[in-house]
Parts: sequence; structure tokens; C-alpha cells
Amino acid sequence: MGVASEDINLAVTKIASHIPKIDNYIFVTSEAIDETVVEHAHLAYRRLEGVEIAVVDCLGFIRHFLHLFHRLRVKFLDTYQKLILAEPDSAVSQPLKEVFLSLRQAAEFDE
Repeated sequence: MGVASEDINLAVTKIASHIPKIDNYIFVTSEAIDETVVEHAHLAYRRLEGVEIAVVDCLGFIRHFLHLFHRLRVKFLDTYQKLILAEPDSAVSQPLKEVFLSLRQAAEFDE
């Protein structure tokens, strides 16, 4: 059985009372997705004051994940860079650190 409107309602109840605030809630299904369920999830966005509820199939999940990563990539890269440069003798070799920094510099130059 796929995702139903009742599942969305349960998620809304959980999200509304959760601390800290939830930014995204994702249902991933291998079943067909009813368009009325997707619309129900979109309507919940307004009720939850900006919390996104997504109902996606497996391929849609990959697209959604890549979108989320793209949005948060600078924060991720900053954290990763801090970790690999934190210790001169870390598990990450010096040549790998240099390659990472070169790739990051090239990616930032393209933006």
C-alpha cells in the first residue's frame, strides 16, 4: 500500500509538536503515488508554516536528495574542509587534501 492522506495527517501532527523544528519530511514509496496525496502534502506546507512534506518514488527521492545537497553544499564543504585540515597527521593524506582543495576552488570559481 502506498502513501495515503492519513499518513500526511499523522506526519503533520508529529511535525507540529516536534522540537527542534523540522525543515523537511519525506515519504519514499515504491508504489504509485496518488496525485491527491501529493496535493494534500502541498497544502500541509501552509499549515506547517513552511515545513516541506514530499511524497516521492525512489527516483524522485534521489532527485530530492541531490537538490537538498545542492542547497546545503557550501555548509557541507566548509565542515568537511575543517575536518580534513584540522590535524596535519590525520587519516587523510596530504595529496588527497590538495586534490579536495583544488576541486573546491574550481567549483567555487564556476559559480
